[in-house]
Amino acid sequence: MLGVCYYPEHWPQEWWASDAQRMRALGLTYVRIGEFAWSRLEPEPGLYAFEWFDQAIETLAAAGLKIVIGTPTATPPKWLVDLFPEILPVDPVTGRVRGFGSRRHYDFSSADFRREALRITTALADRYGRHPGIVGWQTDNELCCHDTALSASPAARTGFQAWCRARYGTIGALNAAWGNVFWSMEYRSFDEIELPVGAVTETSPSHRLAFRRYASSAVTGFHDAMVAAIRARAPGHFVTHNFIPMHETGVDNHALAAPLDFASYDNYPLGRTDLLMADRPAAEFLPVMRTGHPDMGAFFFDQTRGLSRQPFWVMEQQPGPVNWANHNPRPAPGMVRLWSLEAFAHGAGCVSFFRWRQAPFGQEQMHAGLLRPDNSEAEAWPEIVALAREIATLDPATLPVRPARIAIMVDVEGQWLGEIERQARSYDYTSVIFAYYQAARALGLDVDFIGPSDDYIGHDIILAPGWVSPRPADVERLAASGALVVLGPRAGAKTPEFTLPDGLAPGPLRALIPLRITSVETLRPDCPGILHWNNAQFPATIWREYPEPPGPDIAVIGRYEDGAPAILRHGDVIYVGTLSDPHFLRSQLESLCAERGIVTRHLPEGLRLRRRGALCWAFNYSAAIQTAPAPAGTEFVLGGPEIPARGVAIWREET
Repeated sequence: MLGVCYYPEHWPQEWWASDAQRMRALGLTYVRIGEFAWSRLEPEPGLYAFEWFDQAIETLAAAGLKIVIGTPTATPPKWLVDLFPEILPVDPVTGRVRGFGSRRHYDFSSADFRREALRITTALADRYGRHPGIVGWQTDNELCCHDTALSASPAARTGFQAWCRARYGTIGALNAAWGNVFWSMEYRSFDEIELPVGAVTETSPSHRLAFRRYASSAVTGFHDAMVAAIRARAPGHFVTHNFIPMHETGVDNHALAAPLDFASYDNYPLGRTDLLMADRPAAEFLPVMRTGHPDMGAFFFDQTRGLSRQPFWVMEQQPGPVNWANHNPRPAPGMVRLWSLEAFAHGAGCVSFFRWRQAPFGQEQMHAGLLRPDNSEAEAWPEIVALAREIATLDPATLPVRPARIAIMVDVEGQWLGEIERQARSYDYTSVIFAYYQAARALGLDVDFIGPSDDYIGHDIILAPGWVSPRPADVERLAASGALVVLGPRAGAKTPEFTLPDGLAPGPLRALIPLRITSVETLRPDCPGILHWNNAQFPATIWREYPEPPGPDIAVIGRYEDGAPAILRHGDVIYVGTLSDPHFLRSQLESLCAERGIVTRHLPEGLRLRRRGALCWAFNYSAAIQTAPAPAGTEFVLGGPEIPARGVAIWREET
């Protein structure tokens, strides 16, 4: 249930056995190795040096550890770059070739790199695919991290042209689909198509969307080939990948995760919170500086679970200060344990810490590990000791993760739309999704994340703001789901080719709620209008849509300050045409839950709940003691009715 990331190539071989024994004594079961070791595994072209890796595997396995091999394709060695310089990506903003000297310096469109990556992956799988000490594989490392999904290379241009030819068939069809008559952008052949970068002003949004789709297919095509090579040679081993936050990949994560046994996530709550709240006032940031935002980790845990066929993993868990955020504070005492237990509550099957020992060299020498470079135990060590003991008692693997009654739809095309068409610079798709998620969490609710083509059955409420280009078949399935459906701004706003739909927005979603959006405005967030709903006033800000006067079968349940319709309802479908604040989102969700008989709780600031099996888990992110919202006489299996600061309580709950 617990693991660690280990780099035997960083340490003297005489340390390996002692390290392995200490890992087992700490209560760790799994160890990930190899994901950055290409230069040691193949120091010269075609000359493999696997002997040291053999010894590392034997040493770790002899201590009873289960080994996960990370394929080393995220760090191509210098000799490979020198042999095939065209594997280097080209920055789509600056046009500069991204050079060697860091990581992720490869282009997904490069046929040379795809061939070489498949070769080293195949060589590893051939050698270790049936090794009894190996239980699984991690593909690459944090695909698309550091904004590497897009490349403006010649290889990407050639690949994009071929992708366009396959998608559209004729250049005339492409010109019509993209509306290239605008600004005389018509092409005579597919060979004329450029990448939508480096122009004087904005390029065609249809062109940019097509390039995003191509780039996503290039990433998934690369990844699918690696997974297939491993599966053919490593029967019985699982295959996973360690995702970064889903919105940062820039690709279709559901497609990327499709061939995996389960998805993994790299959890760095403090670094992510520092980036999320970089522009927030100190008074708002200070309470979460050493704990992380109370909804941040859970937001990505639930999204990762939505990509998995079985319990997901946290492949990298922050154990101390990191090195890559704007500022890098130490976790508050108890937080490493809390984050780890929270992952299990949300459906994790394993939490693996990054890393075993802090490196005294390289770019991450300021990144903490479980050990300091001098082998002394870092601050998180006693928390891992306690965690291992608690996990052994709780045995989360025996606790099922039941479907939540509330689901939020995530749509990568909605994210692409928001990034390409900046009609409001304050509009951010992920922030819209996160706001709905926070509202549910503040009411003590469990949440699932689903994709547009996932199964809708079993959810009482489905929140789908920004579902930009719904396919008719998905709309039909949603209509048959029996759920209360909440649509939001930009829903059905575009065709799959990024043009306005016939009959106006919400396009195919008119099958659910027959209205037409006739006007859209965007406002500065500090210049909001007013939303009147349920005898109360809320801000109506950033994005505001105006429908034509609705027919008699549509109820207007919310209005703008001028009386224009803002929220409309048709049966079980509600359309909210604007963005508002947390108070509105909580109030609206609470009323929908009451309609469907879902129990809500008003949780105090910093307290969050999650259910797994028959257990309710409570996490106190605050600096004050909190009272567990459990009935009198409840049986606690961890902690008690008074939850200490940065503490956890778990009790049995009637289901």
